[in-house]
Amino acid sequence: MTEHPIEVWHRLVQERNPRGLEALLDADAVFVSPVTHTPQRGKKTSAMYLAAAFHVFFNPSFRYVREIIGTTDAMLEFETEIDGVLVNGVDIIKWNEGGRIVEFKVMLRPLKAIHLIHQRMAAMLQAGDN
Repeated sequence: MTEHPIEVWHRLVQERNPRGLEALLDADAVFVSPVTHTPQRGKKTSAMYLAAAFHVFFNPSFRYVREIIGTTDAMLEFETEIDGVLVNGVDIIKWNEGGRIVEFKVMLRPLKAIHLIHQRMAAMLQAGDN
């Protein structure tokens, strides 16, 4: 039996391993971010954004606090603290029959957290350090 995509995602998060994204994302994956105006399309671009998010979000305070998992999608609520700001958000993940992620959407609150994440993600992507 193939490992469930959410189990794979949790393992990558726990290991802080963005290299595993290549196998998890579909070729036509779409990443929807709260800090970009348009969806980011394609495996390479989606992986780049998610790899940057690994560096920005996944510190020792990061944790998933609630999950709702269906047959082809899931909503994972998370919390993390960055520079003294409590970031609360939801990952909305959709996968295909092959177990590959076809859409990954992130929603964040509060507004202060969105501004902070925007700054951090922009710096990470510009540096190419993902």
